[in-house]
Amino acid sequence: MSIQKIVENVLKDGYLTPTMEQEVGHFYKSASDLSTEEYMAIDRLMGALLAGEVKTVARKQFINVMEELVLSEAINQVTRQESKESGCLDIGDIAAYALNRLPPLYATTHEGADYQRQRAQKELQTLIAQQVAEGIQRYVERPTIPNRRPLEQEQRSHILQNMTDMLKSLAPD
Repeated sequence: MSIQKIVENVLKDGYLTPTMEQEVGHFYKSASDLSTEEYMAIDRLMGALLAGEVKTVARKQFINVMEELVLSEAINQVTRQESKESGCLDIGDIAAYALNRLPPLYATTHEGADYQRQRAQKELQTLIAQQVAEGIQRYVERPTIPNRRPLEQEQRSHILQNMTDMLKSLAPD
C-alpha cells in the first residue's frame, strides 16, 4: 500500500492502527527515496497527529491481534453509526467493552500474527461484530461520567515524537 493511501485511510478513519504505523515505518527506512508526494503525505499525517485529528495505539514487543480486529470492526461500525446520527461515539470505550468479552490472540512474530488474524477471521469474525455492536449499544445507554481521564494522551505524545523525529530526518538541511 502506498504512503498516500495509508495516510488517506488514517485521515478518513481518524485512527492510526499498529499495522498502519508499521507500514509508515517501512517508508521511513527508504526515506532518501521518498517522492515529494510521499513526503507531503507524511507531513499531512504529522499535522493530523499534532492537531489530535488522528488517534493512535502504542507499539509493543508483542501484540494481541484481537485488538487490531476489534479496532477495525469498531471503526467500521462506528463510522456507519455516526453517519446516521449526530452523536459521537468513543472507539476506545467500545473496543474495550468488546475485548473484555473476547479471547486474546497474542503473537510475537509477524508469522504468528498472520496466523492469529487468519484464524480469528475464520472462526471469530461474527462474534467480534456482535460484541462491538453490543459495545456501541452499551456506550449509547451509559450515563455520563464526570472527570474522565482517557489514556490516549500519553500514547499520542509518544507517536508524535516518533513522527517528529522521522520528519526531521527527512527534511533537507
